[in-house]
Amino acid sequence: MKRIAFLCLAFGAATALISCGKSGPNSESAATPDRPPISAQSTPNSPVEIVTKSGVEMVSLPGGEFMMGSLQGNPDERPPHTVRVSAFVIDKYEVTQELLAKVQLPNPSHWQDSPKKPLERVRWRDAKQYCNERSLLESLQPCYNEKTMDWDCNYGANGYRLPTEAEWEYAARAGTDGPYDFGQADKLRQYAWFAANADQKTHPVGQRKPNRWGLCDLYGNVSEWCEDIYLPSYSTNSPAIDPHGPVNSGNDVKRVIRGGSWKSSADACRSTARQGELTGDSDACFSTDYCGFRCVRRMTTEEQMSMRSRTK
Repeated sequence: MKRIAFLCLAFGAATALISCGKSGPNSESAATPDRPPISAQSTPNSPVEIVTKSGVEMVSLPGGEFMMGSLQGNPDERPPHTVRVSAFVIDKYEVTQELLAKVQLPNPSHWQDSPKKPLERVRWRDAKQYCNERSLLESLQPCYNEKTMDWDCNYGANGYRLPTEAEWEYAARAGTDGPYDFGQADKLRQYAWFAANADQKTHPVGQRKPNRWGLCDLYGNVSEWCEDIYLPSYSTNSPAIDPHGPVNSGNDVKRVIRGGSWKSSADACRSTARQGELTGDSDACFSTDYCGFRCVRRMTTEEQMSMRSRTK
């Protein structure tokens, strides 16, 4: 019954997320000469904004190769290694409380004063449940098997899932090789809510500038769950093509979270910074109010062309 209600509600209204990069010329998120807007007229190998059947804004990213990790960061970011990821689409914004309400799942967030604030205090498995519900809304095959203890991911399914750690870093780097895609840390206030400017709380999504590929709040607001198990030394033996993270040991493992949050230092907001967090799936008192997520999925060329036409 919950899923039927979910379908009715979500088809009845398009998502009304705050837009970054589509504001007026005086907006913080307006395009600049060195940061052109992402548009449906981009070349086939450029990021393109799309709108899904359920009204969620996403960005279609071409596949590519990049250098993952850093020699200048923490030990778990080493060694830098070449990784190739396949094309995928990723949410333009972190999943908001407004989107969760449409699927009639309970809102665990600490700050509930705005529906456009990102979800936080959300368990890893609850994030996966949202992904499955959103897949069903769009008649897609859910990625997660809810009958298995760990809700195993079927990467061959066409539904929504959490990003792999490699996909997340590829999206954050946006074709650059520095700690931030915009340059030096002195500009971070323009792109992220973090300890220096967040006033110890989350903020509605899309109020800071997007990165070069049109993605908002990657560097701050809330940190984001990834699909991978966290292993400090994983970089030493990670596969070179579409890595999915270490094999599950069967214990209460930590999962990777990426990106800074409202409580992070500038250093923790870097594109390559890694953290491991217990999922909270078996913790009745889970209270990690700095961790949310965004969704990704793989699309056929035909799907992408259809959805690009909606942005023209």
